[in-house]
Amino acid sequence: MPWYRIAYQPEVVADLITLEKDTAQRLFDKTKWLASNVENLRHESVDPELPGLSKYAVGDWRIFYSIDRSEHLLDVHMIASRKALYQTHDD
Repeated sequence: MPWYRIAYQPEVVADLITLEKDTAQRLFDKTKWLASNVENLRHESVDPELPGLSKYAVGDWRIFYSIDRSEHLLDVHMIASRKALYQTHDD
């Protein structure tokens, strides 16, 4: 099974740089794992209104990505903590 190339959006790279080294490495390794297992995984859609955008949980973190099968590309759009994603703001 061929690996997919990985493309990180610039914001993802900037965010990973700010994380604790072990956490950033774990998330980076998991994106490589996703790229090597694209064909073997069931990809969880984020929302029916966002076709093609999937998410993968890594502990308390979520990796949001899309797959271009014709280009063999895994495009990482965002990596965020679950806390940051579901945080509510009191007004």
